[in-house]
Amino acid sequence: MTIAVRTLDDGAWISVNDSRQVSVSDVWTLSRGVFCDCEPAYVLLEAFVDVSVDGSIVFADAVGQCLECGTRDPIDRLPVGRVVDGEFRPYDPEGVQWRVEPESERASRE
Repeated sequence: MTIAVRTLDDGAWISVNDSRQVSVSDVWTLSRGVFCDCEPAYVLLEAFVDVSVDGSIVFADAVGQCLECGTRDPIDRLPVGRVVDGEFRPYDPEGVQWRVEPESERASRE
C-alpha cells in the first residue's frame, strides 16, 4: 500500500496521507554523534526540510537546536515513524535514541 508523505506549513509538520502527524514542536533525544557533544542531546526541531520513506521507516531531514549547549545544525534522516500494515505509526520523540552519523559512515555501509 502506498502512503503519501510531505512537509506542510513551511516545514512545521510532516503530513502522512494528508493528515498532520509529526510536529517540529517536539524535543527529540539523540545519542552522541556529530550533532553535538551532549550525551544524549535533547534537540528541539525548528523545521522539517524533507521527508522520505525507506522500506517501512519514515525519515525526516530537519534543522534543530540542542537545548543544553545551543548547537544549531541540520539533521539528516531522523527516523520519525514507521509504516505497519499500511498505517503510519509515529515514534515517541522522548523515547528515540538515535545516533546522528556522518554522511561518510552511512555511505560506507550502503
